[in-house]
Amino acid sequence: MTTTPIGHGDEAASAWVQRWSHLLPDGGSVLDVACGRGRHARWFHQRGLNVVAVDRSAEAIAAINLPAESCETCVADIENGPWPFAGRLFDAVVVTNYLWRPLLPTLLASLAPGGVLIYETFAAGNETVGKPSRPDFLLKPGELLQAFQALRTVAFEDGFEDQPSQRFVQRIVAVRDLPLDSNSPVSQPARLRLC
Repeated sequence: MTTTPIGHGDEAASAWVQRWSHLLPDGGSVLDVACGRGRHARWFHQRGLNVVAVDRSAEAIAAINLPAESCETCVADIENGPWPFAGRLFDAVVVTNYLWRPLLPTLLASLAPGGVLIYETFAAGNETVGKPSRPDFLLKPGELLQAFQALRTVAFEDGFEDQPSQRFVQRIVAVRDLPLDSNSPVSQPARLRLC
């Protein structure tokens, strides 16, 4: 008996993304960066969120196959071309297994007040267990904390895991604070429910 291998992007949504998805507002907008074949786009669509999915591969974008009214797709080279979402804000920005450092400030600027950043990718040390192994594609210790220090960190991990495969990974969930309400004498902190 033979089995068909799961294509990149056809696997289930990342456990980190699944764990923190409850922080997103019902019906909110999610930007899925370097979305591949749309595993996270499908995850968020199934939860009633509006998804904007961007990837440089037209083939990967075509594989997403979600209704256009709830999933906007965009084929764009976000490393060498213009940012296709200039001036737009999203309730969430999600990035997994992708790192292009010059894009980090743009991702931060794309997050609406109260918006959630969910980011997970490979970290230094991964070169000892597999690919990616180039420093350009591996986060330095604490790099996501530094890059997104303007946000309120809800959760952060930086270490090694051996399931589903051996890898060094760094992850962050962070929220852009809402502006202070000028009518309230005391600012109420966001109530970010932990799992």
